[in-house]
Amino acid sequence: QVQLVESGGGLVQPGGFLRLSCAASGSIFRFNAMGWYRQAPGKQRELVAVITSGGSTNYADSVKGRFTISSHNAKNTVYLQMNSLKPEDTAVYYCNADRAGTAYWGKGTLVTVSS
Repeated sequence: QVQLVESGGGLVQPGGFLRLSCAASGSIFRFNAMGWYRQAPGKQRELVAVITSGGSTNYADSVKGRFTISSHNAKNTVYLQMNSLKPEDTAVYYCNADRAGTAYWGKGTLVTVSS
């Protein structure tokens, strides 16, 4: 059974930074891709960033140049470095993993950007 556990969320001022972590049970090499999604109050869940098993990355236009997704295979962990945070980045951030067409989700971590 795959388990994804996010951490690193919290309250930060505009312009600040946070690093989210997603620890996966088992080897992340088993996953075709891992990513971060977010859902703001009253909005649909949206893709933030994704990294494939080959190391390719893709980002939502709204976070390009500010967020960086990376993975540490030995630690079975995926990270999301978020810089220059804006109030509109406030959301619950979810870790996602895809394996053979099956999607797995973490329970989410709340990020609040406010002064």
